[in-house]
Amino acid sequence: MVKQVLEDLDIPHTFKSADAVAPNDAGWIANLWESARTRMRMGDLKEYLLVIDEIHKIDDWSNQVKREWDADSFHDINLKVVVLGSSRLLLKSGLNESLAGRFELIRMTHWNYQEMRDAFGWSLEQYIYFGGYPGSAPLIKNETRWCRYVKDSIVSPSIEKDVLLTKIIYKPALIKQLFELGCSYSGEELSLNKMIGQLQDAGNITTLASYLGTLSEAELLCGMQKYANDPARKYNSIPKLMTYNPALFTIQSGKGFDNELMAPQRWGRWVETAIGAHLLCHAEEYNYKVYYWRDKSMEVDFILQKEDKLIAIEVKSGKRTTNKGLPIFRDSFHPNSAFVVGSDNVPVEEFLLLPPEKLFP
Repeated sequence: MVKQVLEDLDIPHTFKSADAVAPNDAGWIANLWESARTRMRMGDLKEYLLVIDEIHKIDDWSNQVKREWDADSFHDINLKVVVLGSSRLLLKSGLNESLAGRFELIRMTHWNYQEMRDAFGWSLEQYIYFGGYPGSAPLIKNETRWCRYVKDSIVSPSIEKDVLLTKIIYKPALIKQLFELGCSYSGEELSLNKMIGQLQDAGNITTLASYLGTLSEAELLCGMQKYANDPARKYNSIPKLMTYNPALFTIQSGKGFDNELMAPQRWGRWVETAIGAHLLCHAEEYNYKVYYWRDKSMEVDFILQKEDKLIAIEVKSGKRTTNKGLPIFRDSFHPNSAFVVGSDNVPVEEFLLLPPEKLFP
């Protein structure tokens, strides 16, 4: 994305990657920064853009960036800087200095339906099943190879490199098991006690809750809380598991694209997962929370809360034919909007093409 932006910009720039730089090379960032300043002086340039890729590979990078940035600010040097990293966890691990007030965070989420459709010509059904990993797109005709690619090239590095290298994880095997179990239950409620019963060496509920939070921070798997007016009831509720990308559900549960597409009851779980992933991926960007709601047998799939605004969304697909929970929730909580996605209501494709910020009045 940044490469495409640079091609369209008229601002002189330097693009460097820290891939081949020694982590303890304390002078690399300073030397690169000074080279950019020198080019500005030599060319009598009013502004300049410095882009540093994979910056998290440099030890203590945030303190070095702060020092150079503050020097530019003091001397009124209009040097713009973009720092990039392939993982939000790896970037955060290097933030020994907060850089408060000195940066704007640009979040790059999983690819959405429109991006996969425009880039690869995918149908709605292909996106719902194969998800939003562009590198896997050429492999979907060979589903075995596609599945192996997602597991080996995306999931394993995300857990083994991003998570295990940045978080204190005392039971690495457990967090991998939790990820696999949680993905297979995407769209379903599963208590932490039941998870303990299905996992080896699961430890206690506190450990599982912590690991589930870490997987959510890595944007892999989320345990959505039940919506309630009382915050304590939210935090103590049974989590509803949801992946951040439909592909993560498919690699654990898929029995083949054609087979799942022809089974309406099972296909409904893929549709709900795609809707949930779409909402979760944009929650931080648009500053809203995602919950579910249940009262005995009555349920609503997704509840969005942004400040004092409340949106209720029910996904209607092959898994159910009635929506009794939605009117009950509407009468109890008076949301700003409550609607159904799927069937003869808001089309799934239309919803997945809609930026979630448009949902709030």
